Amino acid sequence: MPVPGASTALLTDHYELTMLDAALQDGTAGRACSFEVFARHLPQGRRYGVVAGTGRLLDALATFRFDDAVLAHLDDAHVVSQHTLGYLASWEPRVAIDGYPEGECYFPGSPVLVVDGSFGDAVLLETLALSILNHDSAIASAASRMVVAAEGRRCIEMGSRRTHEEAAVACARSAYIAGFSATSNLEAGRRYGIPTSGTSAHAFTLLHDTEREAFASQVAALGPDTTVLVDTYDVEAAVRVAVEVAGPALGAVRLDSGDLGSLAVRVRELLDSLGATDTRIVVTSDLDEQSIKGLAHCPIDGYGVGTSLVTGSGAPTAGFVYKLVSVDGRPVAKRSTGKPSVGGRKVGWRLIGADGKATLERVRPSGAPGEPGERRVSVPLFRSGEAVVRERLSEARERHQRVLAELPATAEQLSRGTPVLRTEVVSAAQEELP
Repeated sequence: MPVPGASTALLTDHYELTMLDAALQDGTAGRACSFEVFARHLPQGRRYGVVAGTGRLLDALATFRFDDAVLAHLDDAHVVSQHTLGYLASWEPRVAIDGYPEGECYFPGSPVLVVDGSFGDAVLLETLALSILNHDSAIASAASRMVVAAEGRRCIEMGSRRTHEEAAVACARSAYIAGFSATSNLEAGRRYGIPTSGTSAHAFTLLHDTEREAFASQVAALGPDTTVLVDTYDVEAAVRVAVEVAGPALGAVRLDSGDLGSLAVRVRELLDSLGATDTRIVVTSDLDEQSIKGLAHCPIDGYGVGTSLVTGSGAPTAGFVYKLVSVDGRPVAKRSTGKPSVGGRKVGWRLIGADGKATLERVRPSGAPGEPGERRVSVPLFRSGEAVVRERLSEARERHQRVLAELPATAEQLSRGTPVLRTEVVSAAQEELP
């Protein structure tokens, strides 16, 4: 994730600049091009993907400039010629970008992002776009599955200690878009306005001579509505002490180890017998969507998810690629074995049935009109050097809920299967690239 205010121009691969250097020298840098970001397939067994990171990409474009320090490094490292350094000194993102908005779902072949501009301008954005979209969309896709598995129960993102410190902030953002209710990460709260939560760890209990002293300290500081961690020693004894200290208004107890399902049943019965009928039960401990689904019939009110979320639950990248699909208005495509592309600038549409459910992802050449019953998914994102719109995260979050409701019911299945929507690509005549 870019550090706010710092130049993002070097968050890229070396060969983006050497391609620019060569293209400037041979005169092809100014040719009008379209690049497309898409995934050839979803992670194995996934039914849909979730777009996230578009807003962060737009933020990064605002500081994608080759300032004196950046140019000095490129000069010292002999990355490009003096002529190209002069070109970069006045470079601005003279591109137009369309794509799927955050919170939208995508499928194999969906044109998640389309960048139009000269080759010299558009090629520079490849690595930045892919690094942000691949990471954030992978996290959002995993988070969405977890939220679906939770069946309306609260999910809290708490994976900061399991990933890079800046990636943790991006993970919290993506999880919130996908439906998580809060994060443990304070920087995500400050930067993006995401609700934050957290109370205490085992260390706080161990610090005190008795659990009673630890619980009394926590309640005195945070009030009886706090969440008390009750599995440091004996769970049932801790629950009794917690209710004695906080009273029946105790907010919640947290279970972080053991057989969470059977423990939750026993703890619920105990809380009710003690008069703490409104005290919630929150569980943590290396949860993923499968384990959350497995706890669906247990008296659990919320889940805290860390490692599995911030690693994409086994799919840490969305698998997006950034491919040249048009040169001077001509569709072009590569024919590499196993890695083909479809030429031509394209737009995503989604066919919606009479029952309000999506039935097909249709990708057709730009400029071709939609058909009755189709919803255009691609929207303008960036024009004339700035974002077309600046959405609040709440808007992306609400969009995701609408889109999920639009998908067939099989989208909620966690068992392995094919994407819930077939992608039909209507291709234009194209030239193949060797």
